[in-house]
Amino acid sequence: MLFALLACHHPGPGGHGSDSTDAATDGDADSDADGDADADSDADSDSDADADGDCTIFPADNPWNTDISGYPPDSHSDAWLGSIGGSLDTPMHPDFGTRYGGAPNGIPYVEVPGDQAKVNVSFRYGDESDPGPYAIPPDAPIEGGPHSDGDRHVIALDRDNCLLYELWDSHPHDDGTWNAGSGAIFDLTSNALRPDGWTSADAAGLPVYPGLVRYDEVVEQGVVNHALRFTVDVTQKAYIHPATHYASDETDPNLPPMGMRVRMKADYDCSGLSDEVQVLCTAFKKYGLLLADNGSDWYLSGAPDDRWNDDHLHDLGQIHGDAFEVVHTGDVVGP
Repeated sequence: MLFALLACHHPGPGGHGSDSTDAATDGDADSDADGDADADSDADSDSDADADGDCTIFPADNPWNTDISGYPPDSHSDAWLGSIGGSLDTPMHPDFGTRYGGAPNGIPYVEVPGDQAKVNVSFRYGDESDPGPYAIPPDAPIEGGPHSDGDRHVIALDRDNCLLYELWDSHPHDDGTWNAGSGAIFDLTSNALRPDGWTSADAAGLPVYPGLVRYDEVVEQGVVNHALRFTVDVTQKAYIHPATHYASDETDPNLPPMGMRVRMKADYDCSGLSDEVQVLCTAFKKYGLLLADNGSDWYLSGAPDDRWNDDHLHDLGQIHGDAFEVVHTGDVVGP
C-alpha cells in the first residue's frame, strides 16, 4: 500500500539527525545544510492576517487555531509521552534558529503574489499529491539549502488567494518546473482535511506552515495564536484527525500516533526561561503541539531567521517531556 511505502521514504525532518549528538546542541537535526543556501530563505516577517485582515491561516475554529486549554487529558497520555525518547526526562529542542552548517536553520517559506506564475510539479507519490499547478517561484528557498539531502521542504504562501502550496523532497529544474516526493495545496478558508490515508508534504498529512514557530510572532508580536509542530523518533501505525496519514509499521498502542495533541501543564513554571521561550510556553498551554512527522524526539519546528537569538531558543532544552500531557481530540485511526 502507498502509505507503507511512505513509511520508508518519507523520513521526516528529524530523520537524518536523530542519531547526531551535535544536532542536540547546534541546531537543525535534519538540515544537512550546505554553504550554498540562499540567504533569502529566511522567513518573511508577516502576521497570520494580511494588512486588510482578508486572509487568515485557516478559520478561527480550525484545529490549528483551537484553544485546547480546557480539553480533557487522554487516557493514553502517560504511555505515549513516556515512549518519546524512552523517558519523560527527554528534553525539547529548537529545530530552527539562525544558521546551521552554513544554511538557514529551519523550514523556510516564501510569500508570493496572487499572480505568481503556476508551474507543473512531477511527484513520486502522485496518488496522494494534489496535481497542481503550484504557485512556486523557481528560486523558492529549499529546507537545508539547494544541495541538502534532508527533507527539502518548499512552502509558498499566497495571501491574495488564500492558498498554501507545500512540497516535500523538492528539486527544481531550469525551466521553472519541479520534481517532488509529495505535495499539497491547502485552501486557507476551509477546514477540510485531506482524505484518510493521504500524506501531504508532511508525513501526518498536515500542512507544515501553520505549525512553524516564526520570529515575527514570538519576538515582534510577543504572542503565538496557534498550535505548533513537533516530531518524535518512533510513532504508531495510526493517526488522530486532523492528521490523515501514518508513517510507521509499529503497532504498539503505547507509541504516539500522528496528530497526537500535547499541552503544557497549566502549572508548569517557565518564568526563569528566556522571553522567547516564555511566549512559546503560553502557546503550549493554550494551543499545544501537534505530532506531525517522524524525526528527532521533541524537536520543535520553526522558520529560520537571522534575527533569532539561538542561545535564548536553547532554553527550550530545560523543558522535558514531563511538562506536557496529551489531550483527547479524537479517536485513534489505525490500518
